[in-house]
Amino acid sequence: MLVRLLYVSRSVSKDSAEAIESILHASRNHNLHHGITGILCYGGGVFLQAIEGGREAVNKLYNHIIEDPRHADVVLLHYEEITERRFGGWTMGQVNLSKLNTSIVLKYSEKPEFDPYSVSGKVSLALLEELMATASIIGRA
Repeated sequence: MLVRLLYVSRSVSKDSAEAIESILHASRNHNLHHGITGILCYGGGVFLQAIEGGREAVNKLYNHIIEDPRHADVVLLHYEEITERRFGGWTMGQVNLSKLNTSIVLKYSEKPEFDPYSVSGKVSLALLEELMATASIIGRA
């Protein structure tokens, strides 16, 4: 059974670029072998990540993320059983939230800075889908 999980967290590291590279490297190595796909969005010290795969693999990964010292304030935004993957082309795609077009952000947020902590999981997922449609996702590994 496939599931999709969406969570938000804050970076503990002062050097977010280093934390992002570390998370992407670990994700891409781990995910390929465990049938997990997804996307990592970051900006302003915040991570927004969608992960998809088998229920057991996704649940184990999320439990690991909660304990990961690179993350703080981990909040589960959305969890659902799915019939197909939306992010199947990436072991872990990436988006820099601070570089998003303001008009896209305002479509889903009260302010021009996207804050996943202040919107629903469905809104965050809709933003990710728009980013896919507008080819804003990079790092197609």
